[in-house]
Amino acid sequence: MLDRTQAPKFHLPEDFTLNDPEKWITPAGVPVFYFHTPLLQAVKIEVVSKSARKYLPLAKNLVPSLVLQLLTEGTRSLSENQLSEFFDFHASEVQPSSGFSREGISLLTTKKHLNTVLPVFLSLFTEADFPEDKLEKKKSLRKLGLKLEKEKTASRASQLFRTSLFGPNHPYGLEITEDHIDEVSRQDLLDYRDQLLWNEAEIFISGDFSQPELQELTERLALIPFVRLPETAWSADVQQTLSVAEERPQAFQTSIRMGAWSIPKTHPDYFALSVFNTVLGGYFGSRLIKNIREDKGHTYGISSSLGEIDDYPYWTIAADVQKQYRQEVLDEIRKEIQLLSSEKMGSDELELVRNYLIGQMVGRFSTSFDWVDRFKGVHFSGLDFSFYRRKMEFLREFDANEILEKGSKYFTEGPIIEITVG
Repeated sequence: MLDRTQAPKFHLPEDFTLNDPEKWITPAGVPVFYFHTPLLQAVKIEVVSKSARKYLPLAKNLVPSLVLQLLTEGTRSLSENQLSEFFDFHASEVQPSSGFSREGISLLTTKKHLNTVLPVFLSLFTEADFPEDKLEKKKSLRKLGLKLEKEKTASRASQLFRTSLFGPNHPYGLEITEDHIDEVSRQDLLDYRDQLLWNEAEIFISGDFSQPELQELTERLALIPFVRLPETAWSADVQQTLSVAEERPQAFQTSIRMGAWSIPKTHPDYFALSVFNTVLGGYFGSRLIKNIREDKGHTYGISSSLGEIDDYPYWTIAADVQKQYRQEVLDEIRKEIQLLSSEKMGSDELELVRNYLIGQMVGRFSTSFDWVDRFKGVHFSGLDFSFYRRKMEFLREFDANEILEKGSKYFTEGPIIEITVG
């Protein structure tokens, strides 16, 4: 009989096979990465490009996000309502996305409806009209959102962290104001769409297609323009501010952000550093959770993460804490970093985090769409699925000395930015 008093034994996966996607090129020169999903009738087409905000003056920093928001608000031949009704009727979804590093748009539909839906989806790339009334409505909503974001200590702390990391005159550190919103015109959106939007675009397709079907689809995607901007983009020196404390007497909590520059995924020390980050604050059994949430009860959640914006990798710790304990929490964060950087993990903790990371990694490849997301997660850093195979090998074999060495090197050397709001 099954003994339910005993947890099932954890078995390390013996094989972790990941097949790289097929690569095609559209007649216009845009790369296509195809993920075959046998017997699945859902089709997803994602078009992702490098954000071109660095090619704009700071006053126009909001143009890229407004362009993406308004892509589905009407074309020369179809209104917003007509577009919405068309895609809904054909069980399809169009989703624009915009970030600091990447921007794009995706189509989720069925193979049955693809031939009908695709021409309308492709019309968004060249015929999006950006109606003046829709633009003004978006600008009004953005102004309202700006006020709300400033009132939220967490949003404000995240903005101040970026500003402290990059500097106020960098496109990634700029603090958006109402003047920036007023600065955007319809012509700015049209110019960005026609000249900058699809900078080094790439297409990611998941579906069940035969080779002739895929060849035909690739040819139809030739309507997506190929744009490659020159390397000489607008630039500004990164200027760090190490400490910002914004007092809010009426606030009940303080939002904390701490962090510094880090290393990219391509660095040979990245795997070890990611394990160090997980032990520190990257999962629910982390040192920071146990200390500041479970032992002291000063927060509902605290986390540490490795991130990147464009070619700038960094690490950050984020928490919302009871206001009266903010200095104690800051001290405890530094203490946990110091302890993890100077004393080896015990074998029980090491095996716990090893099993967690391996299980998490396998779980992130559960669906076909997961595969695409995981591929994009490394492809944009110049890597492929071999990254995950090498990471799995590392997770099986790493020891406490390696984590101690790399963590102390990257989490304790150099200045740390400290932001508090509240």
